[in-house]
Amino acid sequence: MPGKVVFTLRLPSPKFLPTDGGGSQRDFASRSGGTALPELARFAMPAPMLCSVCGNARAALRRPKTGQALCRACFVAAFEEEVHGTIAAARLFQPGETVAVGASGGKDSTVLAHVLRLLNERHDYGLRLLLLSVDEGIAGYRDDSLAAVRRNQRRLGLPLHVVSYQELYGWSMDRIARHIGPKNNCTFCGVFRRQALDRGAALLGADKIATGHNADDVAETVLMNFLRGDVGRLRRCAEILTGSEGSLPRCKPLKHTYEKEIVLYAYFQGLDYFSTECVYAPNAYRGHARALLKDLEAVRPSTVADLVHSGERLAVREDVRMPIQGTCQRCGYLSSQKLCKACVLLEGLNRGLPRLGIGKPSRLQKALLDGEKPEDALWVRESSKKASQNPKTVDF
Repeated sequence: MPGKVVFTLRLPSPKFLPTDGGGSQRDFASRSGGTALPELARFAMPAPMLCSVCGNARAALRRPKTGQALCRACFVAAFEEEVHGTIAAARLFQPGETVAVGASGGKDSTVLAHVLRLLNERHDYGLRLLLLSVDEGIAGYRDDSLAAVRRNQRRLGLPLHVVSYQELYGWSMDRIARHIGPKNNCTFCGVFRRQALDRGAALLGADKIATGHNADDVAETVLMNFLRGDVGRLRRCAEILTGSEGSLPRCKPLKHTYEKEIVLYAYFQGLDYFSTECVYAPNAYRGHARALLKDLEAVRPSTVADLVHSGERLAVREDVRMPIQGTCQRCGYLSSQKLCKACVLLEGLNRGLPRLGIGKPSRLQKALLDGEKPEDALWVRESSKKASQNPKTVDF
């Protein structure tokens, strides 16, 4: 119709509809066709959306996982009961067990410790919970995060034990970084940290270690192992309970919990956690996998869940030879080689050969076990590498 004025009303969300008796936004637009602006103005502020569970309180968020609009109280209750459901379905704990909760001071471990303590009392798990932290020796980072751990320890009333790289290995992470340069810091730290947690838990007489790995962490690890072609770790990295081959069992109660929801839960519960990124993290390969995952998630929101399920359902062919787990001949730690990765890395640091354990270490491990000089083995490896990079050619 000539001269008709059309108003376009932008609402914060398509889920918010005018409260004049029902109908869709399209119905509303057609009914209000040529009315004056003041008449439309009363619909400019949408009515508060009510919680889809209780139907009484105003919704505070829309869950990233399910899309439900929930109030604060219903979200907190749903979050806690979903973690309980994960624990019960996988039978992660048995009554009477001592569980060491890996506490870094970050959001994941802080939420895990808080929820486990709460569920242990609410559902009578019968667990003895304690906090276990690793001090890598990173100035300006780990000392601040440990301060957050101690504040939470006082709030939760749980025992806390701290093990350090300096005590276990004679090296701090800062000293290692100065020794090896900007690359491969996370290789050293990851190997040493995993062993430090096991050693600390064994010292405390723990039956299990509970870590704060969430769904995003598991998806990142699955993606990294896909990209690296690491078949041996693909299935293991997605398992919720590991350690059946002789090491201390580890479990991931937050395995199916999205990182976004962990942040929301910590915010609603007023939890105190440390959020600064490690100073050595920007050079980590995981950071690239995380960035790729975020890009994929923007296109396909179910990417995180898809990757987690892919890791769970992966079956290795019977004719694929998997590494046989044994024990390190030097320290007794679980290893598929004669020497565990930590011992090889530590040997390299102590001998001034920081690259000793980087890459495939079989030749170097044999040299160490046979009493040969690892410097000679390293020279052979470097010579072979250079020869393969510069092959002799014949021109015709």
